[in-house]
Amino acid sequence: MTDDIRHILARLKQPQDNIVTRARRMVESHVPPERRGPGWDRHWRELEAYLDLPGHWSAKDADDM
Repeated sequence: MTDDIRHILARLKQPQDNIVTRARRMVESHVPPERRGPGWDRHWRELEAYLDLPGHWSAKDADDM
């Protein structure tokens, strides 16, 4: 078993309330690792962080209500 698969399995065993994390699990079950781009993990971590830190948007302006 590769380290990538071990990492994914370990993450799946941890219960998560973050809806982005649940979405990531569903997407990763359909997209094989060899088809994921170089920014795959960073992309998901950034989306998860937006929900973990509500109200801490980096570019919030008056139109973002």
